[in-house]
Amino acid sequence: MTEEYKDAYVLRCPYCGGTEMIQTFQSAYGAVSAVNNKFSGRPLYHTVCRKCGSVVRSYVKDPEKLLKRKDRKI
Repeated sequence: MTEEYKDAYVLRCPYCGGTEMIQTFQSAYGAVSAVNNKFSGRPLYHTVCRKCGSVVRSYVKDPEKLLKRKDRKI
């Protein structure tokens, strides 16, 4: 289990019970953008079960960057 995976909080696949996960990501055309800020695309990360291939979690790292600069809290 890698350090990055420990942050994912998925220990067991809810579909098959598998415990080995693979971290993947989508970028370019699979990027996520806020509705009111279409130029803020961020990669979409997935935690995938190695046994059955189910995507058990999807998330965006640093979601604050999806907002326009003036609307960010940080």
